[in-house]
Amino acid sequence: MAITAAQVKELRDITGISMMECKKALEETNGNIEESIDVLRKKWLSKAAKAADRQTSEGIIKVECEGNKCYIVSVQCETDFVAKTDVFQKMASEFLQVLKTEGNEETAKEKMEVMKTEYVMKMGENINIKDVKIISGGKVVPYLHSNEKLAAVVVSKETTTDDEKLKQVAMHVTATNPDVLSPADISEAVITKEKSIQLEIMKNDPKMAGKPEEVLLKIIEGKMDKFKSDISLLEQAFVINPDQKVKDFIGANTLESFYRFNI
Repeated sequence: MAITAAQVKELRDITGISMMECKKALEETNGNIEESIDVLRKKWLSKAAKAADRQTSEGIIKVECEGNKCYIVSVQCETDFVAKTDVFQKMASEFLQVLKTEGNEETAKEKMEVMKTEYVMKMGENINIKDVKIISGGKVVPYLHSNEKLAAVVVSKETTTDDEKLKQVAMHVTATNPDVLSPADISEAVITKEKSIQLEIMKNDPKMAGKPEEVLLKIIEGKMDKFKSDISLLEQAFVINPDQKVKDFIGANTLESFYRFNI
């Protein structure tokens, strides 16, 4: 049976798979569209399984806020080329709508995992759903970098906090990647580990050779304040104005939490 260009185009429109592969499938099924879809599914699902272990270091983040809730989905793929395609963008937007509709991170991700199979068929790359997050609070303000690969969300305790100020703090979070909101949030385990690292560094420093360990520990205690400030959002120098700390810009008791996302 001769396969027409119209048949190939119809199958291509349905599956998103190349014209050549669609033609081969139609030839194999004597022009039967439904059977051709099954042939392609089997073939491309097999390819998807083989691709499952391939590294996904590219992708995009989608963010949407409504009221006091913010919805975030980040999806990874293998190449930046695919990440920029309309198909990949459409998929990520659909995933975001699933999250909004479900209102539950776990069930939403389960649905996305099922949906992504069709997109793996169309794009021929491994796809990883990295982040599925719903954030709520007094006021929730996001910042998404123009490349859609880096985002942050800050949560204010009060609904009256200035949106633009919160957005600037979110931008700061993307730039500095703090570990905690304030020094009080740093665990004893983290502090103990850092002290141990600093002690080993000083023991291997010729300038400190011969000094008793108790002396080294006192020196380390003096270094810990800087360490705590460096990893605490509120104590960091504000990237937009390094002469002031973040807490001086936004208020020491304004923020409830923050989140950072990257591909």
